[in-house]
Amino acid sequence: MKEYFEAQCAQIAANFENLKALGGAVAAAGELCVAALKAGGKVMFCGNGGSAADAQHLAAELSGRFEANRPGIAGLALTTDTSALTAIANDFGYEYVFSRQVEAIGRAGDVLYAISTSGNSANVLAAVEAARARDIRVIAVTGASGGRMREMCDVLLNVPAEKAARVQEMHIALGHILCGMIERALYA
Repeated sequence: MKEYFEAQCAQIAANFENLKALGGAVAAAGELCVAALKAGGKVMFCGNGGSAADAQHLAAELSGRFEANRPGIAGLALTTDTSALTAIANDFGYEYVFSRQVEAIGRAGDVLYAISTSGNSANVLAAVEAARARDIRVIAVTGASGGRMREMCDVLLNVPAEKAARVQEMHIALGHILCGMIERALYA
């Protein structure tokens, strides 16, 4: 047990050290979000499974609070409305649960923060396509390869890991860094 724990800690530390290479892309993502929010837009988050939990978590950091007491910031998780999710899945198919919401509430100048460990989740790809059709900027948050999302986004945050657990650990760290950047830019 202890050996496993130590090996995992070493891998996590190495991954986070390698994450520094994304500094320019993370800054670009922060700039996209701040520009959208200053113009009256919003940041929409989507993903499946653990990425859905991250989407909800990050939207709550913006709409509630991250590190500072300040007015709410327009962050919205497309993963939380069970009536919309189940109706869309039933009527159109699960592939469309996020894209239909982007069509309904997304506006030109908004940002879609699309999370997919593989970069190939069909419903996240459909949301990206819907966003692109509406002049909504896209931040793709993926594993190392970037998957199909690599070619479909404005900013790619492809964390340097392949194993899902390691990718997801870095996803939430990047999300927290982004929330801090946004909060400081808008309310510092």
